[in-house]
Amino acid sequence: MTVSDHQATYREVFAEPVFRALFVARSLAISANSLQIFALSVLVYASTGSPLMSALAFGAGFLPQFAGGLLLGSLTDRLPARPLIVAGYLAEAGLAATLGLADLPVLVNLLLVAVVAAVTPVFAGAAAKVIADRLTGDAYVLGRSLTGMSSSAAQLLGLAGGGVAVAALGAEEALLFAAACHILATLMVRIGLPNEPAAAPAGRGGAVRDSWTGATALLGDRIIRRLLIVQWLPSAFAAGAEALLVAYGARRGFPTGAGALLMAASPVGMLVGNFAIGRLVRPALRERLSAPLVVLLGAPLVLLFADLPLPVTVTLLVLAGTGFAYSIGIQREFLEAAPEARRGQLFALLSTGLMALQGVGPLIVGAIAEVTSPATAIALAGIATVLIAPIVHFRRHPVPR
Repeated sequence: MTVSDHQATYREVFAEPVFRALFVARSLAISANSLQIFALSVLVYASTGSPLMSALAFGAGFLPQFAGGLLLGSLTDRLPARPLIVAGYLAEAGLAATLGLADLPVLVNLLLVAVVAAVTPVFAGAAAKVIADRLTGDAYVLGRSLTGMSSSAAQLLGLAGGGVAVAALGAEEALLFAAACHILATLMVRIGLPNEPAAAPAGRGGAVRDSWTGATALLGDRIIRRLLIVQWLPSAFAAGAEALLVAYGARRGFPTGAGALLMAASPVGMLVGNFAIGRLVRPALRERLSAPLVVLLGAPLVLLFADLPLPVTVTLLVLAGTGFAYSIGIQREFLEAAPEARRGQLFALLSTGLMALQGVGPLIVGAIAEVTSPATAIALAGIATVLIAPIVHFRRHPVPR
C-alpha cells in the first residue's frame, strides 16, 4: 500500500457539510447519553439502595449492542442512512423521556435501555459509513481523529453536566433534558443530511440472516479480523482499568474526591493525543507510531502497581490516555480493507465489539481485583494492552482491496 503524505487540515474536514452535521449531532447525543446514564444510575440507587443495581443501570447499554450488531448490522447497507440515523436518535429520545416520566419498575427500565442499546450499532455504523463516503484520503483519517476527540470531550461534558443537572433539577428532570438533546440531534441530522438511497445489492435474503452471513464473512477475513481485534482489545483492557480507579484511589489513601480526578485523566489524555497525532504528525509517521502508542497506552498502567503520589498517578493516566491515538494510524488500512458492499456493516461490527468488550473488560478486570488488588488488576490490564502492540501492523501481504 502506498501511503500519501498529504496532511489534511481541520478546515478541509469541516468544509464537508454532512460531516459538520454529523459531528455536532453525534457530540450532542454522546453528552446526552452520558447524562442519561449518570441520572439513571442515581435514580436506580435512590429507589433500590443497591450498589449492584446502580452498576447494572450504568452498564445495561453495553452488552446488548453485541447481539444487535451481529443480527442487525446489515441494515446499515440495506437502508438509507438519514432515516436510519434519525430513527436511532428518536429512539434514544423516547427512552430518556420514558425513564424520566414513567414510574416503571427498575428491571423494566433496564430492559428498555437494553432494547434501545441493541440497535445502537446500526445507526452508529450508518453514520460512520456516511463519513467514510464523504471524506477521502487523510481528510477521512483526520475526521476519525476529530470524532474521537469529540467523544472524549462530550463524555466529560455529559458526566459533569449530569452531576450539575441531577443536583439542581433532580434525576427525572435531568433525563428529560437528555431527551431534549437527542431531539435536537435528530433535527440536525434530518436537516443536515441528504436523503440518499441505500446502495446495497438486492437478493441477500432477510436482514437477520444477511447480518449473520456478513458478520461471519467479515470476521473470517484475516486482515479485517486483525484490524478489529487491535481496536477492540486495548479499549477493553483500558476500560477495565478505569473501572477500578475509584477503588484504587481509596486503597492508596488518596483524598476524598480523587476518584473523579483519576477518571478524568484518561479522557484528557485522549484529547491531547488525538490532536497531537492527528494534526501535528504526518500520515506515514502516524501509521508507524501505532504500535508504540499501544505500548504507551498500557505501560503507564503497569507503573500504577507502585505506591506513587497522587500527582504522579494522574500524570501517568493522562500519558496512558494519549496512547488511544494509536487508532488514528489504523484508520486508512481499516477503510481500505472494508468491502464496498459491507462497509456500513463493518463499521457497525467495530462499534459492536468496542461497546460490548468495554462492558466485559470491567467485569474481568474487576474479578481479578477481587482476588488480588485493584493495583495488581490495573497493572495486568496494562501488560495485556502492551502485548497487543506486535500485531498492530503485522501482515504477510498487502491489503488486496
